[in-house]
Amino acid sequence: MTTLWLIGIGTGNPDHVTGQAIRALNGADLILIPRKGDAKSDLADLRRQILGQVLKTPVPVAEYDVPQRADQDDYLGAVNDWHDAIAQVWAGTIAMHPGSTNVALMVWGDPSLYDSTLRIAARLSGVTVKVVAGITSLQALTAAHAIPLNTLAAPVTITTGRQLRDHGWPEGATTLAVMLDKGGAFTAIDAGNTHIWWGAYVGMPEETLIQGPLAQVSDTILATRACLRAEHGWIMDIYLLRRGDDA
Repeated sequence: MTTLWLIGIGTGNPDHVTGQAIRALNGADLILIPRKGDAKSDLADLRRQILGQVLKTPVPVAEYDVPQRADQDDYLGAVNDWHDAIAQVWAGTIAMHPGSTNVALMVWGDPSLYDSTLRIAARLSGVTVKVVAGITSLQALTAAHAIPLNTLAAPVTITTGRQLRDHGWPEGATTLAVMLDKGGAFTAIDAGNTHIWWGAYVGMPEETLIQGPLAQVSDTILATRACLRAEHGWIMDIYLLRRGDDA
């Protein structure tokens, strides 16, 4: 029986890797590292750097190429097909290393929050899944801006850029945490009385932060985001939106 350890590693800062994560990585027989193409080679490099800092003894590493997701109108169908393809690659890569009973996969942030590794892992037969919690980009964002996630005794809605763009501001919400935005979903909502706290590469040396009334900083965020993406070839960003007197 193989145990697959999904290990949250935070936002790319080695200081975000917990003691539990370090123990799990050192206890692995095999560590998987995904490759997402030349444009995102930094992500694989960061994983290698983390291993270089936390491994006390060498652990075999297997790198694999992540299949591309089809660009089609049926978004959920395309994602499900993509996840099937990734699961097959995982299974094939593990099979190439017989005797590996503890396999580790490092996951950005935490595997539970807008991440698909748990859903992909559920497609594998004969594998037990264990999760090591990690610091999420949402935690890193609020820490970087030194703000609380919620207002006093009020809820927080966590959503995606696609949902915000397609459906607007959720009814009754005062605070939105927006993840997985391809860029500028906040331009689809009324900016009045709305404050934004935005961050790219939060917790990493490239961290860039902008905050202010949405109507005043929206264009600055869009321009900054475009420049950063062009410079690095990829971008990870997240933002918090708040309406009302507490904004």
